[in-house]
Amino acid sequence: MFRTLALALALLSCAPLFAQTGQQPLPRAKFQASMAAEFSQIDADKDGVLTKAEVDTSQKAAIEARMRARSTALFTRLDADKNGQISAAEFAALPTTAPRPDASAFLRLDLNKDGKVSAAEHETGTTASFNRIDANKDGIVSLAEAKAEATPSR
Repeated sequence: MFRTLALALALLSCAPLFAQTGQQPLPRAKFQASMAAEFSQIDADKDGVLTKAEVDTSQKAAIEARMRARSTALFTRLDADKNGQISAAEFAALPTTAPRPDASAFLRLDLNKDGKVSAAEHETGTTASFNRIDANKDGIVSLAEAKAEATPSR
């Protein structure tokens, strides 16, 4: 389970970086800088420790932002006649489920199980994930390596 959770977090963390670099290889330094920035963003009280509440708040805000963006895009797509309104027929096509925050990433990173994730725990977990994904150990995660890691082994 730890491996799956670590992989999920690492791949989720890599996705925006690959998008920024046009799916070019991802150097360790860029990955670590991104993870440090993510940690800093989540650490609301700037005490160098992530609490479950801070992670939950961050995940909730990210989900809400994605939902707002999806809602806007969906409205635009469903408003077939572009009149700024959705008819009953258009409304019937709306999805009814919403994503829920995932606490598993927090639990995986909380190495000492004290209910908090320190900067050191965050760096240890994300660096371990990076190193595992970096199959050829060149300090760069290529898109192929990320995809290979994401492919479930049988």
